[in-house]
Amino acid sequence: MSDFVPDGPIENVPRSVKSGAYAGRGIAVFTSGGDSQGMNAAVRAVVRFGIYLGAKVYFIKEGYQGMVDGGENIVEATWSSVSGNLHKGGTIIGSARCKDFREREGRLKAARNLINRGITNLVVIGGDGSLTGANLFRQEWSSLVDELAEKGVITAEEKSKYCNLYIVGMVGSIDNDFCGTDMTIGTDSALHRIIESIDAIAATAYSHQRTFIMEVMGRHCGYLAIVAALASEADFIFCPESPPPKDWPEKLCNKLALEREAGQRLNIIIVSEGAVDRDGNTITSEMVKDVVVKNLHQDARITVLGHVQRGGRPSAFDRVLACRMGAEAVLALMEAEAETEPCVVSLDGNQAVRLPLMECVIKTQAVSKAMSEQNWDVAVQLRGRSFARNLETYKLLTRLKPPKLSPEMTQQMRRQLSRSGYTLAVMCVGAPACGMNAAVRSFTRNCIYRGDIVLGVEDGIEGLIKDNVKELQWSSVTGWVGQGGAFLGTKRTLPEGNYEKIAETINKHKINGLLVIGGFEAYNAVLQLAQQKKTYKEFCIPMLVIPSTISNNVPGTEFSLGADTALNEITEICDRIRQSAQGTKRRVFIVETMGGYCGYLATMAGLAGGADQAYIFEETFGAKDLLRDIEHMISKMNDGVQRGLVLRNEKANGNYNSDFMYRFFSEEGKNYFSARMNVLGHMQQGGSPSPFDRNMGTKMAAKAAEWLITKICECAQADGSINASSPDTAVLLGIIKRNYCFSPVEDLQNDTDFVHRLPKQQWWLKLRSLLRILAKHDSAYVEEGLNVQTIEETGQSLTM
Repeated sequence: MSDFVPDGPIENVPRSVKSGAYAGRGIAVFTSGGDSQGMNAAVRAVVRFGIYLGAKVYFIKEGYQGMVDGGENIVEATWSSVSGNLHKGGTIIGSARCKDFREREGRLKAARNLINRGITNLVVIGGDGSLTGANLFRQEWSSLVDELAEKGVITAEEKSKYCNLYIVGMVGSIDNDFCGTDMTIGTDSALHRIIESIDAIAATAYSHQRTFIMEVMGRHCGYLAIVAALASEADFIFCPESPPPKDWPEKLCNKLALEREAGQRLNIIIVSEGAVDRDGNTITSEMVKDVVVKNLHQDARITVLGHVQRGGRPSAFDRVLACRMGAEAVLALMEAEAETEPCVVSLDGNQAVRLPLMECVIKTQAVSKAMSEQNWDVAVQLRGRSFARNLETYKLLTRLKPPKLSPEMTQQMRRQLSRSGYTLAVMCVGAPACGMNAAVRSFTRNCIYRGDIVLGVEDGIEGLIKDNVKELQWSSVTGWVGQGGAFLGTKRTLPEGNYEKIAETINKHKINGLLVIGGFEAYNAVLQLAQQKKTYKEFCIPMLVIPSTISNNVPGTEFSLGADTALNEITEICDRIRQSAQGTKRRVFIVETMGGYCGYLATMAGLAGGADQAYIFEETFGAKDLLRDIEHMISKMNDGVQRGLVLRNEKANGNYNSDFMYRFFSEEGKNYFSARMNVLGHMQQGGSPSPFDRNMGTKMAAKAAEWLITKICECAQADGSINASSPDTAVLLGIIKRNYCFSPVEDLQNDTDFVHRLPKQQWWLKLRSLLRILAKHDSAYVEEGLNVQTIEETGQSLTM
């Protein structure tokens, strides 16, 4: 969850790896420590990718205890042994704390058991304790092998053959407390459980005007509490790294009292299980409840979520993350040499990276040390700038009212607030997508906080044409973050042909900057306005697009708001569809997803749902390909698989539509399986925004506000007018690998297929080979992990 970029050489030469490239190797995978959702997806990826490379793969059941005990705890894994587990929480191979492994005698037994099965490559899925134990095991390996040889337990040949142990770690933990990765496996799923619970409790709290104290997990890390608070508009949080001031009871009660006076019927307080005060004394949920009841006489209730947060189905994000990390972990093991330092495979932005394992562990332990010494500011900074930014953003957005210029404010804050006074407009364009409302809320409050006026334009470009513009107040956007759709209204209308009326509206309201939230239409709208800057001086203002579409088809970014929510909807529906056939022999489901010509949803949902194939527009296919896939499906079913899942993007092929494919599969496979068809439709656009989309919308809008104000100041003229005429004043804010990028929309034209509304380069296409490999198709895998030699903290964390 910390923010790291490389400080030193990076080996970044992607190469293609073919089936059977590492035949004869022995790999073992085990899960250790606390379980987390997504571990099964990681185990599945390790097993299947290892088998694809030609290695013999083993399960080590019950973690380190199984390694010490040996016997039936170490068993060979097969392709089908990990079938049907992708959607399950927990870990199917078990996890246990092991005292025996802490002693050398226990590690000696573990070494003997591994050598007996020819295993010298370990994939460890767990937290910092599990990874530290694995590193110690590796450091002692040579001496353990020598001792086994001296005792005659192993032969001289075995001693020579198994003289090195190779270790790669994957971090599986809901706490997201490991330095070196933006997101650990399980964190996103835990956030889903928390947000689902808070959304449900908010309804009953509203009915009875209650205050709910929600206790969340996280051990000594407040990440879950902070992001859950951001994504639910909680009124107060208690987190370990940033304890409340000594007079917190008074501040808490004052805030809650003011909110009730303003008409709020409910309050949500989030308490991290490791919460403490400035002196390091524990703050419990009971203490918080007593303060509220005693001072405010409110009806307060406590809900301790507990292990519910670890349970349930893993989110689509965790499944895809686990699949990507699992494949990279196996590849890292296969490429390791005797002098190779153990690494942990992690996520940096949208880039898979390999980081020095112990350097990450040491940085993680430094946070605990800072907290034990009550160096709170240091602890927050060690968690990473993303953590600190989340905390600051939460505090800003949950103020009851915007701050006013006052003598108590610092000089820097006064300068920040008084320098502005600009008028900024925000609107949504194109189809609605979850996360739009969160972005509008964040943008509005960030701008008002600086002292600016924010205008909401209703119904997108039509609002500018018809002058449907209203001022947004601080309280106008209360409760927006968790709502789907677009409260401002959104339509697909483009500016072309209406430039005169749009210029009149901009001039009438003296708009100095414009934020447009939407998909391909939003990008196209800003591009059209930018191209008219020489004709209309009113358009010479800074403009910025936040990509927001479930299709994720906007150039200049790898992620769009709403796509994660849609992906979760599709994945959950596919899980249910498969479950509906439980007990029905041999059935294949053809499922049609949205996305226009973009195959992002079909591909990623295929990876998250364990699909056998995903047909998309970007990869042409014909009748021969369909027949080959049917034959492949039949061969898998002959090996014991009972259900198949095939996804099809809605515009994958005009002739081979979903109905045709359903009939084709039914006819050609009629002696082996039955087929069913499902068109998911607009269910993919509905629902509440996922935690990822809520948080991403909040953070991107904050960056948008900062960029617009900066550009307005740079382009301000002596007479008070704004002259933003250069290409870099109309941009799209996107995420590219490990960075936020402000790309001029005019420069993105060359990267755009306007006929099919697609970027010419799409990062996720490289995951197509992984989808096929995990579905047992023959395909060449393209390595994606960066090998980072050393790390240094910066502020480039992109995910939640």
